[in-house]
Amino acid sequence: MPHSPTVSITEFTVADREAGPYGIAAGPDGAVWFTMVHHGRIGRITPDGDHTSYPLDPDSGGPSIIAPGPDGALWFTEFRGHRIGRISTAGDVTSFPLPTPEAGPFGIAAGPDGALWFTEAGADRIGRITTDGQVTEFPLPATGAFPSAVVAGPDDRLWFTMNQANAIGAITGDGAVTVHPLPTPEAGPVGITAGTDGALWFVEIGAGRIGRITPDGKITEFPLPDPAARPHAITGGADGNCWFTEWGANRVGRITPDGRIDEHDLPSPASEPHGITQGPDGALWTALEIGAIARLAVE
Repeated sequence: MPHSPTVSITEFTVADREAGPYGIAAGPDGAVWFTMVHHGRIGRITPDGDHTSYPLDPDSGGPSIIAPGPDGALWFTEFRGHRIGRISTAGDVTSFPLPTPEAGPFGIAAGPDGALWFTEAGADRIGRITTDGQVTEFPLPATGAFPSAVVAGPDDRLWFTMNQANAIGAITGDGAVTVHPLPTPEAGPVGITAGTDGALWFVEIGAGRIGRITPDGKITEFPLPDPAARPHAITGGADGNCWFTEWGANRVGRITPDGRIDEHDLPSPASEPHGITQGPDGALWTALEIGAIARLAVE
């Protein structure tokens, strides 16, 4: 049985409490990049805590999820601005408006085809954008589904959560969608990641569970010790496990491939952890809405 890890947590203040650090991703430059959803900025922090940020124009777009692209830049969604953004590691920003009004882009991830794939939470669509800004949109077979996070799967499909439809979806490169309903009512899936075991792992913010789905659609759910923990985001770790944030419980948790769960309290009370990523330095990094970024060194 795997041992419970020893985790050393360091918090770095990167903004005031109103900025709302939210999405976070490892960059190709050895730093970690994050969104400030309320201040309309993209931030960068090094493993030793040096940080800077870059303003978006306008600053009201609500930058949400950020992901590394195949072109050496970081790509992000603007949920309120209805745009997809690109920022180079030098801080140069380009924005691409979406063709569908009020699309509400939220999740974004690099696909196996060299493009970025994203969810349109307000339009029940999955979008694809090439690195030169060409956008294609694919409708979902559901209305009011609120597609949320998205990730590339082991089967050359993109997998995504359908928060309000209580389901997990998968889409092929030509737009064919498969939907897998969840067994728990009102589970409210949000974050999703690819595990090292060939399955997809996701969080159920409404049910306080971690879910696992195989490419053929077999679903397993693992309840958290605290059903009101409000798990929000999840990422694969270098240790072969998945790590997730508990937004409502001020913790970061780990789940092993066989479903064992460990949890770790964050130092600052009510810090509201959102996005989480495996950093270039081997640590886990999470964005705290109180204006900080936390680094978790796992021993």
